[in-house]
Amino acid sequence: MTNAPLTLNDNGAWCWFQDERALIDPSNKTLLIGSVAAPEGPGGGQRGGNIEVAVLNLVTGERAVHVLHQQLESDDHNAPALLIRTDGRYLAMYAKHKTDNYSRWRVSTRPHDASEWEPEQVFDWTELADGRGATYSNLHRLEAESRTYNFVRAINDDPSIMASADDGQTWTFGGKLFTRPKIGYVNGYTRYASNGTDRIDLITTDHHPRDFNNSIYHGYIQDDALHTANGTVVNKPVFSSQGINQSALTTIFSAGMELDGDILTHGWTTDLRRNGNQLAAVVSCRANDVNGPLQRVQRLDVDDHRLLYARFDGGTWVLHPLAVAGPALLPHEQDYTGLAAIDPYDLDHVYISAPIDPRTGQGTEHYEIYSGRTSDGGASWQWEAVTEGSTVDNLRPIVVPGDPSVHAVCWFRGSMRSSQAYNAEVVGLTLS
Repeated sequence: MTNAPLTLNDNGAWCWFQDERALIDPSNKTLLIGSVAAPEGPGGGQRGGNIEVAVLNLVTGERAVHVLHQQLESDDHNAPALLIRTDGRYLAMYAKHKTDNYSRWRVSTRPHDASEWEPEQVFDWTELADGRGATYSNLHRLEAESRTYNFVRAINDDPSIMASADDGQTWTFGGKLFTRPKIGYVNGYTRYASNGTDRIDLITTDHHPRDFNNSIYHGYIQDDALHTANGTVVNKPVFSSQGINQSALTTIFSAGMELDGDILTHGWTTDLRRNGNQLAAVVSCRANDVNGPLQRVQRLDVDDHRLLYARFDGGTWVLHPLAVAGPALLPHEQDYTGLAAIDPYDLDHVYISAPIDPRTGQGTEHYEIYSGRTSDGGASWQWEAVTEGSTVDNLRPIVVPGDPSVHAVCWFRGSMRSSQAYNAEVVGLTLS
């Protein structure tokens, strides 16, 4: 690939448990991407913690960055989730990283225009969450219900639900998805994918992989019920529910499983996409870790991570090796990888960030972005480099949804010392 990526925002990064972090508005061919500025980057401390939305006009190339909240908190977990409302106005939701009890949102003043926003509003989790704080935003609208969902980590650090019947103008509490006694830092890490009509699929872990040897489970929400992959109802109603143990869902990655001769443990959810009746997921895990099947972590140095690709045809999940993901991205976050993203319009196409070239198995000086394609459901992959010979790391790719006629990939590149300290710029690449 020879196209050079465009810089969309000179200071920004994101976590991967909020979506959509980026989207394309097909009505005006613009790409929007949310991120959080850091004091280590351009603008310094006066900009650090800004919640920002960068906009690229895909026709003219014009670029702009708009601030949703000045200096909220310097932490990539606070990146906004974006949604295009039925009236064409944009909805952005964001929360701090467990340091207060609010989910915040703003609505753009005009349709298809991110330059001005109505005043910020807040949903207060204090009484519901017993002061534990709120983290993450995940926006999905189901047209059959005329309802918008926001999935937040809140009560007992469990996946919890906000719901709106007026396109995100106002919100009410909608119950909890999962709950169990907390081990370590938080409970399950959940990724979501909606068909936009009547169903929201999800994959989730037990706890944080630092604290528990996670398996990964799949289920879906439909008709106010939580189902396993084969449609068995395991909880109804979802609204007002206190949550169930996520192990009641369908297991797609089993902690301690063997795959191609490797013992795989400590799973973590990376990406989930639906196209038609099929689903694809990418998960990360440790390979041949000394902890093996033990439930609790005994050490922090983990030097061999793997990315796995899972495909669901409506009946069963099939899991395949995807790529070697290398050692921990950060020394104090032993399960962080460069991550991967699935093309929402072509489940046979993924992008990964890795310090190991999947074509050769050789290490590289920095994390690079690679494009992979499969023609056999994930059993084998053909790889092409998107970046090569980089002087900085390229991390956390996103294949941007919203317009199937536009193929756009975004990531951030730079240096990262922690989720709260990084010097990175947001870049994007559009391909025909």
